[in-house]
Amino acid sequence: MGEGLWAYVFLLIVGFCATAPWRILGVAISQSIDEEGEVLRWVRAVSTALIAGLVARLVFFPAGALADVPLWLRMGAFAVAIAAFLLARRSLAAGVLAGEAALLLGLTAF
Repeated sequence: MGEGLWAYVFLLIVGFCATAPWRILGVAISQSIDEEGEVLRWVRAVSTALIAGLVARLVFFPAGALADVPLWLRMGAFAVAIAAFLLARRSLAAGVLAGEAALLLGLTAF
């Protein structure tokens, strides 16, 4: 093996050794966690609030190329995404794809 490849092999081994024990421990501990318990409901609520805040920030205060897209188009694409998500029985993929398609169609049409 070449001298340059040893550095990559070393990084792979160290990366695996640093993360594998935590993953195994997580699997072992997760067996005893109650899915309907207070702690997990709180974690779910916090993660939902964080995602809602990030989505609102993307719609109302975008950065980069999205900032050039008019607000009405961003809000319309968001509404299409929510409708598709609900109509497809809460399918995240359907919501994301529909919102993206609405945004791209709006950009090409206007």
